[in-house]
Amino acid sequence: MKKFICLLAMVCVPLMSMTSAVQAKESVKKSPKELSLMLEWFINPDHGPIIIAQENGYFKDQGLDVTIQEPADPNLPPKLVAAGDVDLAVYYQPSLTHGVAAGLPLAWAGTLVATPLDGIIVLDESPIKSLKDMKGKTIGTNINGTEAAVLDTLFKPYGFTSEDVKLVNVGWNMSSSLMSGRVDATMGAYRNFELNQLAIEDHKARMFFYEENGIPPYDELIFIANKKKHDKKAIRKFLRAIELGTQFIVNNPQKAWEIFRDSSPKKLDNDLNKRAWFDTVSRFALRPAAKDTGRYNRYAAFLKETGQLKKVPEAKTYMLDL
Repeated sequence: MKKFICLLAMVCVPLMSMTSAVQAKESVKKSPKELSLMLEWFINPDHGPIIIAQENGYFKDQGLDVTIQEPADPNLPPKLVAAGDVDLAVYYQPSLTHGVAAGLPLAWAGTLVATPLDGIIVLDESPIKSLKDMKGKTIGTNINGTEAAVLDTLFKPYGFTSEDVKLVNVGWNMSSSLMSGRVDATMGAYRNFELNQLAIEDHKARMFFYEENGIPPYDELIFIANKKKHDKKAIRKFLRAIELGTQFIVNNPQKAWEIFRDSSPKKLDNDLNKRAWFDTVSRFALRPAAKDTGRYNRYAAFLKETGQLKKVPEAKTYMLDL
């Protein structure tokens, strides 16, 4: 009997040790990976897939604990990513190309909004019926440095340049400047927001879309990571959750709106956000991890041709292979 007990102990003790080791390993596996995400602006319908992924538990299902942050300064996201202070940030394709060309250690890490949102807006009642009617007019803007290149491209078919219009920096007063007649048109405003804002104010408007008038199509909003320091496996999981969030929105736009709205009703429950939400659904990237180096190279070449870049960085050098 003593021999049997000793033999049993010899077998059981290792088994118990193995069981404890497996349990400890499983416990480590179940610990969620922490990931920090900095938005480019305050939460709005453009961030739909992110919020739905958070609210529906898709990040959690992927083993991620994602912290979503709003920037105090819109210029902060790329700086924080470059410094390694946040894992991911929402950013703009054109700005990423500029940043990489300037030597910042940034990389494309997925796509959020896969079409341009910008364009030139005029009121429906305006005598401007075509871009050729823009000559001599006043354009309100809130950006600096790229207007001339964009306008030169838009106006080239009609025989004039950005020198033939007057640019006025109106800051964020896009809609009010247009409604008051201070400017004849605006650029730098989003089609899913400003057009709706004007409609709410009983001012019907229309937009001349960049991508239909000589500007190469680009991704309005993307995810960026530090080129040298990033967790590719975690990014893949993050994008899988974003993909699931996008699918849910496309399949259930009304229900998704309600989930998005209820995530922060004081900030999000208003007519403008609701209208913008449904106008943004078709803009989200259905395959956020899919990369198109040709698309990025074409837009970079456009920036060089219009004098915005001296050297074109090859897309394959700053787009992560996911």
